[in-house]
Amino acid sequence: MSKPIFLIKQAAEPNTLELYIYDYVQSDGVDWWTGETIQSETSANYIKDQLEQAGDNITNINIYINSYGGEVKEGLGIYNILKRHPAQKTVYVDGFACSIASVIAMVGDKVIMGPNTLMMIHHAAMGMFGNADELRKAANDVDVIDKASCSSYLTKAGDKLDEATLNQLLDAQTWLNAEQCVQYGLADEIAGKEDPQITAAQQRFEQSLKEQITQMQNKIEVPKQFTKQKTNAEKMMAIFKKKMEEK
Repeated sequence: MSKPIFLIKQAAEPNTLELYIYDYVQSDGVDWWTGETIQSETSANYIKDQLEQAGDNITNINIYINSYGGEVKEGLGIYNILKRHPAQKTVYVDGFACSIASVIAMVGDKVIMGPNTLMMIHHAAMGMFGNADELRKAANDVDVIDKASCSSYLTKAGDKLDEATLNQLLDAQTWLNAEQCVQYGLADEIAGKEDPQITAAQQRFEQSLKEQITQMQNKIEVPKQFTKQKTNAEKMMAIFKKKMEEK
């Protein structure tokens, strides 16, 4: 069992924790030769331990995601552990945020996507072997699991995304680019792209400032005694001309 990459480290900024989800989200494994537990660094239990070790002084958590997803159980656990934490949470989608990784992304108070990053959302799925009754029960169970995970999208999106539209996107196993995620409320910002509202506000401020300067310039009156002042060169030319005329 390969060890997934899931790095949590103390950030350079004070009271900030940085969390990287750069692989499949999965629970602990077992070494079949020794019977020992192999701790997964993408499990909810691991996240809980790291947050406890970080202490109560953490006020900001930066979460970086590039993952195809993984186990729903672990992903929902990670989401809720982080959701309960009082720190300000900022999620950065660095590549893909697919399946349950996209659900984890919804924990961000602010979700920032790169301009070329993607999010993929779909209904919950599971593999099952059994008789008809067991298969019917499994289908009902998946419906319950699906609603639990999908509620995270609606909570984040607010009034930008209704349940009917979300179900259409889930049915189609939709890949969403950064602009679409912002449109549906699943992301708040595209890294490196100016916010049009901020740009418009800056333009209005600059225009207002220009108008104020123009008004001030129009109100300034030059005293009459100075309106016809000559430059030193003009004065010298006048003196030279007068002397020439006297000759």
